[in-house]
Amino acid sequence: MRIDYKLSDKFDFGIFVPAVLLIVIGLTAIFSSTFNHPTMSGNFNRQLVFSFVAFFVFFITYSLPTNSFRMITIPSYLFSLLLLIVVIIIGRKVSGARSWLDLGPFGFQPSEFAKIGTVLALSAYLSRKNTDIDSFKDILLALGIGFVPVMLILLEPDMGTAIVFLGTILILIFWKGISLFGLFTVLSPGFVAIAAIFGFYYFLAALILVLAMLILFRKDVFFSGSIFALNLGAGFFTDYLYNALSPHQQKRIQSFIDPNTDPLGAGYNTIQAKVAIGSGGLFGKGFLHGNQTQLQYIPEQWTDFIYCVIGEEFGFIGSMIVLILFVYLFLRILKIASTTKDEFLSLTIIGILSIYIIHFLVNIGMVVGILPVIGIPLPFVSYGGSSLLVNMFMLGIIANVHKNRKNYT
Repeated sequence: MRIDYKLSDKFDFGIFVPAVLLIVIGLTAIFSSTFNHPTMSGNFNRQLVFSFVAFFVFFITYSLPTNSFRMITIPSYLFSLLLLIVVIIIGRKVSGARSWLDLGPFGFQPSEFAKIGTVLALSAYLSRKNTDIDSFKDILLALGIGFVPVMLILLEPDMGTAIVFLGTILILIFWKGISLFGLFTVLSPGFVAIAAIFGFYYFLAALILVLAMLILFRKDVFFSGSIFALNLGAGFFTDYLYNALSPHQQKRIQSFIDPNTDPLGAGYNTIQAKVAIGSGGLFGKGFLHGNQTQLQYIPEQWTDFIYCVIGEEFGFIGSMIVLILFVYLFLRILKIASTTKDEFLSLTIIGILSIYIIHFLVNIGMVVGILPVIGIPLPFVSYGGSSLLVNMFMLGIIANVHKNRKNYT
C-alpha cells in the first residue's frame, strides 16, 4: 500500500527546534561559566565539538529503519550491563563514584548508555503479547530487568543516576496500564523505604498502612503475605543502603534537610546557587557579568549547576524561557507517544520522556534548593559529551518513530 506523506510529516520540528535552542543556551552558559576559569576554558570548545557530533548521531538515528531499535534491544541491554560491570572494576572515580571509563583522551559514563539499553529491554518485555502487568510474576520480571542495572549503578555508587532509573521503570510500568492494586504493589516498598529513613515509628506506621491496604484489596493470603514481606524487606534494606552511600552523598542528604548545617561543605553549592538565581532579578546581570558565575563561587557550575548561571546572567526571563522550552518539548514527545499504535515504540518513547523529565525535575529542584544535590545534569544544557550524545540519540529515536508513524497505524 502506498503511503502519502506531507513534507511536514517527515520531520517534527516541534521536538528538534526546542532541543537545538536548549543546546545553544547551554553552550552560552558553559562559555560564560568557564570564561574566567584558569583550567576549564576549553570546555566550551569540547562541548561545541560534541554538539556537532550529537547532531550527526541524531540524523543517523533518524534515518535508521524503525525495526532496528527492536533488533538491538537485547544486545544493547547486555552490552550496557557489561560496561557497568567493567566500570566498577577499572572505572575512574569522580566525585566519589567510580562511574567513568576512559577511552584514550575521552571519558564516558556507561550509565548514560545503560539508560537507553534498559528502556529498550523493558519496553520489549512489557509489549509482549503474553505479558500481564497485573500478574505478580510479570511485575517481578519487569522490575528485575530494571533493577539489575540499578544495583550495578549503586555499587559505583551513583545514587542520582539510580533514582533516574527507578523513576523510569515505574513510569513505564504505569504506561503499560497497571491496575490500582498493581500500582500499589510497585509503589508501596518505596513508600515504606522512605518512611524508614525518618525512623522506626514512621517505618512501623507505614507498615500498618500497607497492611490495612492489603486487607482492603482482599487478595489471596499468600499473595498479600508476599507483598507485605517485600515491604518489610524494603524498610530494612533502606538502612543498609544509606550506610552504603559514600560520605559525600550522605552529607548531601543531610544538607538537603538543612543546608545551613554545613554551609561551607555539602550545603555550599545549594546556598550559592540560590544567591546566584536570586540576584539575577527580572532580566539578569547580563552575559559575562554575573558575580557568582565569573568569580567561580559555585564549583563546576558548567555541569549540574548550569541553571543558576542562566538565572544570574539572564534573570527570571531567561530561566522561564528554558522552562518553557522543556515543557513544550515534553508535551510534543508525549503527543507522539500517545498517537503511536505500536506498543513497543510507544513504551520506548515514554521511557525516553521519563528520563528527560526526571533529569529536568531533579536538576532544577536541586539548583533551587527543594531537592537534595545528587549530581544530575540538565539535559541538552549541562556540560558533558556522553550525556549529550545519548540525549540526541534518544531524540533521534523519537523523530524516527514520528516519521514512520503511519506505518504502524
